[in-house]
Amino acid sequence: MNSRALRYAGPAILGGAALLALLIGLAFGGGAAELAIGDPGPVVRWGLPIAELLVNLSAALLVGSLVVALFSLVAGTEEFDVALDAASAGAAILTVSAGATAFLTFLNIFNAQPSAGAAFGDQLGRFLVDTEPGLGWLMVTIAAAVLTVLTFAVRGWLATLLVAVLAVAALIPMATVGHSGDEANHNVAVTSLAIHIIGAGVWLGGLLVIVLLRPVLGRERLPDVLSRYSSIALAAFVVVALSGIARAMIGVVSWENLFSPYGALLAVKVLALLAMGGLGAVYRRRLIAGLRETAASVRFWTLVAVEVVFMGIASGAAVALSVTPPPVNTELPTERTPAQILTGSPLPPELTLDRWFTQWDVDLIWAFAVGFGLFFYLAGVRRLARRGDHWPVYRTVLWVFGLLLLLWVTCGPINAYQDYLFSIHMVGHMLLSMAIPMCLVFGAPVTLASRAIRKRTDGTRGGREWILWAVHSPYSRVITHPLVAGALFIGSLWAFYYTDLFRWTLYEHLGHEWMVVHFLLSGYLFVLSLVGIDPVPYRLPHSGRLLTLIGVMAMHAFFGISIMMSSGLFVAEWFGSMGRTWGADPLEDQYIGGGIAWSIGELPTLILAIIVAVQWSRSDARQQRSADRHADRTGDAELEEYNARLQKLADRDARASR
Repeated sequence: MNSRALRYAGPAILGGAALLALLIGLAFGGGAAELAIGDPGPVVRWGLPIAELLVNLSAALLVGSLVVALFSLVAGTEEFDVALDAASAGAAILTVSAGATAFLTFLNIFNAQPSAGAAFGDQLGRFLVDTEPGLGWLMVTIAAAVLTVLTFAVRGWLATLLVAVLAVAALIPMATVGHSGDEANHNVAVTSLAIHIIGAGVWLGGLLVIVLLRPVLGRERLPDVLSRYSSIALAAFVVVALSGIARAMIGVVSWENLFSPYGALLAVKVLALLAMGGLGAVYRRRLIAGLRETAASVRFWTLVAVEVVFMGIASGAAVALSVTPPPVNTELPTERTPAQILTGSPLPPELTLDRWFTQWDVDLIWAFAVGFGLFFYLAGVRRLARRGDHWPVYRTVLWVFGLLLLLWVTCGPINAYQDYLFSIHMVGHMLLSMAIPMCLVFGAPVTLASRAIRKRTDGTRGGREWILWAVHSPYSRVITHPLVAGALFIGSLWAFYYTDLFRWTLYEHLGHEWMVVHFLLSGYLFVLSLVGIDPVPYRLPHSGRLLTLIGVMAMHAFFGISIMMSSGLFVAEWFGSMGRTWGADPLEDQYIGGGIAWSIGELPTLILAIIVAVQWSRSDARQQRSADRHADRTGDAELEEYNARLQKLADRDARASR
């Protein structure tokens, strides 16, 4: 199939394969089977999955088009405009399909009969604003409507970046409505589903927009765009595969359940995923470089057409899988413990010495962040080594240690126990805000990226260009200023624990993720404003840095003491109602947490102060050596001038005597 024919046939092939796979999956898995009690009717039973399929495909077109535009195309050109127009079309379809999904979900849950009466409208309105599924779909619909306008209106780099961030954020409510809060493993399921949706959207939507872009891309330009999309697709493949495995483990649990209808649909989805990965590897390794030849071009676009078919099958199977009853009961027990009521998970066993190393509660977001952080950093170091450039070993060691410590905090015993013990929550906070950022700053990732990532010369922006843009942006100049970074670091410490922000992070998983990001970034910016080789617009003199650190240590101590002296329990309805029968009582545990903030929290700051003092001493020594060399050079010049004058006098006397 040639590229021009595929431009028009591609979306039809994708939609047809997805719809066929969905209908077969619904019939086989029983996702649209008639209910014995409260059946909403065949229109809802079959129409709701079809509407959800349209939501997934249109969201993929929206996000994939924006990502390809940002990393593979040139702003202000026709190709960039076509990609944004495709994103606008995807957002428009998403608006309609998300609205239809919200309406059909309402009919499915409440078994209401549509009418033009006020009672029906009131009931629909309450569903949209008072229930989690209704509010989630309402948010998606409104966001998609806004994105329809924005993607049509914007054309610059920064505006497109902001729209892309909003588009990714608009997909998150789709994950929250895809797994009920009354089911077990809610946080793991929502996180894995959100990552899965975003990764699949970038992969599928990126390929679809490449198909749509083909007529505007010349034969010389196309291989470069495809090569860059291929790198994005490879990362998306890893994300989709691993998040899909995590999501499937919740519904399958054991191997024998793979022989259920749910397991069969899961197998179809997995096989389609593997087929797409194999096809991607083939054209990445063998065909992209030869696209300038007609024969290779035909073979390539034929493979793309086959991959589009498999993408449609995977998309249809995914929606059918989401409405097929799993073979295991994922509902929380009827009689729940206090811990299950509050967190959705049973109380973990007592925290003993061995469980500091063996207890795990994996957060997929941070597992992926650590994995990609290690891979790209080590790949950069390897690239420098292959071309003969030196990169200090200690920087690599510190970066690796910092990321492994981040993994231990976000996926290990700290994450497993921080919802139950205030003291463990404080340990995680101190490590996130000071110890981990200090290791990462000395790893100098920006400097490594600027040296290792190839510079683009065709007007597009890759990882290097976006990183350097972020470092030198006006916003970065403000937040990396030592006074601003210090105020954020100390101010957020007090604001977090003495406002309802702390409560929000305990009750909402989104709040917990925000907490980790905020404390990690605020700590990183604070440390970066004091030390490191990565570029910042301004750093205080060494004396000012030491005074800043002394002030931070004092505020840390005062903060820890204030918690230790507190007679009331922070978020008492949470920590005081957990039903623990082991460990210190909640108020004593809070006292321990204050001591941790005062003592353990000071250690990274003290180490940082020592580093600044040593740097100050070395700086003075360097300045003294420079001054001595200048003085030596000045003295030598004066001596030479004196000798020249003496020689002139001697010559004059010799001439006079003659």
